[in-house]
Amino acid sequence: MRRAILAITGLAASTSALVVLKGSPGASQVAQDLPAGQASVAPAAGDPGTAGGIRPTPRPSASGRAPAARPTSGASRTPAARSTTGTRAPAAPQTATAPKPTLRTVSGPTVTYEYGSLSVQITLSGSRIVNATGIGLPQSGQSGQRSDDVQRTYSGTSGEVVEQQSADLNTVSDATATSNAYQQSLQAAIDRAT
Repeated sequence: MRRAILAITGLAASTSALVVLKGSPGASQVAQDLPAGQASVAPAAGDPGTAGGIRPTPRPSASGRAPAARPTSGASRTPAARSTTGTRAPAAPQTATAPKPTLRTVSGPTVTYEYGSLSVQITLSGSRIVNATGIGLPQSGQSGQRSDDVQRTYSGTSGEVVEQQSADLNTVSDATATSNAYQQSLQAAIDRAT
């Protein structure tokens, strides 16, 4: 039982010593500079005669004599007190990659016109329109043909919507009603996106 208590006490004392020595900047250097079996005490930061606020205070050894003080040079061993007047190696250039804008899709309302109804869906990268498509356009007969012309002119990644970045588009020949409905839904989608 005594051995267990002594072992725990010794472990606690050595752990505390490690925490104290490793916890403060420069303390490990101070501990390495001292002879074996000798403790260090750090004086206050404003104490004259210390370089950078940390210098070991000699303690008497077992023989009762204080060890001779080590001569110190003008530069301290602590990183905070190093001179900044010397030349430094240039820092390696940092290459930061700009985050890629996320794609988002915004739909305009369904617009009813004389040949049916349609809505426009746009895809944006950041604030730039990168794709547009008409949804619900009539598919058959004369209206289907006009719808195909409007879709071919305005929609897609290389259509007039992407080129113009607005709803100010040229009216497709022989498809005025479909063009107007497309532009109305497109304008509403652009307004929702901003």
